[in-house]
Amino acid sequence: MTKQQKGTLLVFLASIFYSLGGICMKGIPWSGMAVNGGRTAIAVAVMAIYMLLTHQKLRFNRWIFLGAVMVSCTNILFAVANKMTTAANAIVLQYTAPIFVIVLTAVFMRKRPGGLDLAACAVVFSGVICFFVESLSGGGLTGDILALISGVSYAVVFMLNDLPGGDPLSSAFFGHVMSAVIGIPFIFRETDFGTTCMVSMLVLGVFQVGFAFICLGEGLKTTPAVTASLVSGLEPVLNPILVAVFRPGVDEIGLVSLVGAVIVVGGVIGYNVLLAKREQKIAA
Repeated sequence: MTKQQKGTLLVFLASIFYSLGGICMKGIPWSGMAVNGGRTAIAVAVMAIYMLLTHQKLRFNRWIFLGAVMVSCTNILFAVANKMTTAANAIVLQYTAPIFVIVLTAVFMRKRPGGLDLAACAVVFSGVICFFVESLSGGGLTGDILALISGVSYAVVFMLNDLPGGDPLSSAFFGHVMSAVIGIPFIFRETDFGTTCMVSMLVLGVFQVGFAFICLGEGLKTTPAVTASLVSGLEPVLNPILVAVFRPGVDEIGLVSLVGAVIVVGGVIGYNVLLAKREQKIAA
């Protein structure tokens, strides 16, 4: 397995962990700010332990700070949006990120995307739109707008490795610290601290944020930004499926959505297969 393939696998695992967000957030009767403060505080501890065990040192410069701000914005915007609109709406609008990756890369880094990248984006997003077309009309406008803005900040997170002096893991760590500091005061306003609430919060902090960002940070070191964002496009398929299975009635999944799921998965797999074949030909 090549370094890029390992990186792609780590990004895939990150998308699995991220997909736990919908079901866990819907199960916590707190505000979005309180939920985000609690989950990121736990995630900071998880990431600190990981960095100590792997002897990784934190770095800090203006690009890492910018990345941290974008990570914090993505966390906060998505958590708040998830409480103001449906889980499906929040996910699909955030996952306009690959489009913003292409646009921002072209504008600021003068890198033109290839035909394969553009074709894959078109296929994946046609699937995402298809998957959520039945639920887009049901969400709150404010939540939808916040989720869309989170797509812009999430795109920058994917681009961290291409920024001069960037360090995705350091940016993620400092970004979670920012999120925790901002969100923790909101927890003191909450009154429900039952078992379900606390278990859901623990899952969010350890897996949906902590392990997810560790996998994403390591994966981005060897995975191109567009590839990483496309692979992570599996999350918007898994997230509402889990909500529908474990919290029936919250988000209904219809035939059109299932067709969209097939398109998204097929698009991601097809893109990576074609990309691997093209690189093999170049290497030969």
